[in-house]
Amino acid sequence: MNDEFFAQVDALTEAGQLRRLSGAFARFIASVGDSSPQLMAACVLLSELEGRGHSCLMLDELNDDPAALLGWSDDEWSALQGAAGVWPADTDAWCDLLARCTQVWPVGGDQWNQPLVLDGERLYLRRYWLDERHVAESVRSRALGGVLAADDDARTDDIRRWLDNLFPHAPRGGVDWQKIACAVAMRGKLGIITGGPGTGKTYTVARLLALLFATAGERQAGLRVALAAPTGKAAARLKQSIDTALDELAVKVGDELPLRELAARMGAARTLHSLLGARPDTRAFQHHAGNQLEVDVLIVDEASMIHLEMMSALLAALPETATLILLGDKDQLASVEAGAVLGDLCHNAEAGEYLPETLSYVHAATGQQVPARFEGHGGPIAQQTVMLRESRRFGGPIGALALAVNAGDAAVAVNVLRQSEDGKVKWTDSAQSADLLQLALDGYRPYLQLIKNAPAGAEGWEISVLKSFERFRILCAVREGEWGVSGLNDSIEQRLQSASLLKRTGEWYVGRPVMVTRNDYATGVFNGDIGLTLPDPARPGALRVYFSEGETVRSVLATRLRNVETAFAMTVHKSQGSEFAHTAMVLPKDGGGMLARELIYTGITRARDYFTLLTPNGQVLLDAIAQRTQRASGLRLQLAG
Repeated sequence: MNDEFFAQVDALTEAGQLRRLSGAFARFIASVGDSSPQLMAACVLLSELEGRGHSCLMLDELNDDPAALLGWSDDEWSALQGAAGVWPADTDAWCDLLARCTQVWPVGGDQWNQPLVLDGERLYLRRYWLDERHVAESVRSRALGGVLAADDDARTDDIRRWLDNLFPHAPRGGVDWQKIACAVAMRGKLGIITGGPGTGKTYTVARLLALLFATAGERQAGLRVALAAPTGKAAARLKQSIDTALDELAVKVGDELPLRELAARMGAARTLHSLLGARPDTRAFQHHAGNQLEVDVLIVDEASMIHLEMMSALLAALPETATLILLGDKDQLASVEAGAVLGDLCHNAEAGEYLPETLSYVHAATGQQVPARFEGHGGPIAQQTVMLRESRRFGGPIGALALAVNAGDAAVAVNVLRQSEDGKVKWTDSAQSADLLQLALDGYRPYLQLIKNAPAGAEGWEISVLKSFERFRILCAVREGEWGVSGLNDSIEQRLQSASLLKRTGEWYVGRPVMVTRNDYATGVFNGDIGLTLPDPARPGALRVYFSEGETVRSVLATRLRNVETAFAMTVHKSQGSEFAHTAMVLPKDGGGMLARELIYTGITRARDYFTLLTPNGQVLLDAIAQRTQRASGLRLQLAG
């Protein structure tokens, strides 16, 4: 029976429906114990779902509609199911079968480090189960521990005085959620601030930093603050935004708080890999539970991009005495790797669910009256979470489009795309790639003209070229195919060369944009960093790749970069943490049921001033808006205790 089953697995692998790793994992499990085809089927599916971002396999889905979960046809699913022989009739039958397998540890039973874990109706790879449990326990502990005592009036009064100074103007909507977010974060060792683009997350956290310094008392001069983000680009943007906001605040608070001096000691924002001390050829970090970070406050931006394993490592390395502040948009795409941690942490943030004692503290610390509809019986995480609800940047058609997509309202989204009169939003529903190539030509011409006309090596030249390049970007929903990253980068490169805007003489050429695809600790570049290839002013004929770091640049010799790819077009996933004046998003001819509204929403919200959508098949857009990403996870249950 196993020969027949694995023959079907191999057929699905050759058809591109399974990773080779999934079949190899099932064969490994069979080699160390029971090898029933039903267990092998569960292993194949568990491995495949992990590769698609799920942290576990929900057993009830094995008898529901797994074909839709995997993006397979009914025939493909039936072929795999048939090859597995007698299929368990329901979830209970699956639990009974798996609990009897020697390679599976039913939680609460005897264990010997089995590679699989059965927790209720969820099947895990052991390490993901351990990561999920650790994240839940650590976050709950931070939310419950160190919460400001209700009768600490002096502390609350001090917070109120400074918040009134930092937020002197009442908001138009009546409730100052930014002010409330600062107060809630000051209440304990955990603060989660979520909200869409333009809602002022970094504006808020800059004031939170000022508040932390102002109320630190004797610890003010020695308060150790670290800034981090999942990617180098996001880290640079975080640092730049906070520096700008703190510089403006320094004028307002005056001599009472030496804000510029205190802010200068924070240092640069770092990637999470750099912060934790990633090491080549190992998943282990330099900082861990036995060698923790020396930090009092850690602020992490773009938290929606943090996968389960990274969040577990981060929490292990963070001292219990430190305050953790997570910033992010819970409605964006989740991490590429397994887990949707931020989404699980604040999945019900819209409702608030604040307890009476939380509301009482908020009123005392801010003077704000939270509307009754946000009262409730939320758990400890909800009490430390605030959603920012007013976008100051997205009030026009881009904002209306993002809201419609996020709400799953395809009719409104299409109306915004079709009816926008100011040119801020456009929809080109065409199967002709010539339209896209013309858009690329117009979008990338300015930076390439700047390279041709400006004197290389002039002061500030590299920064000017990088800023010009960062104004426009093409985002793709998929990697492969004519409308994916691979095909479009080749086509765009050829179109720009035919227009005499660039001259390719080999792998490296002046003007080539590249994305780093693997962390490289020797050169200090990380997965997701985007750089631009320009002449080396010190070595005629040599090329360097320049990376933006706010108002400065760093560079690496092109020949030292091994893991890069051309980046005229990039995936929506890789664009997270970035913002472009004009964003063009390309959808493929066939979504295959794998595109969802979170991807569309994330692409739209990368645009600051203009957004263009290109779809060779308009139905793909409608199908994607109707589809919501659901990642299998037990984290919400674990967080609920």
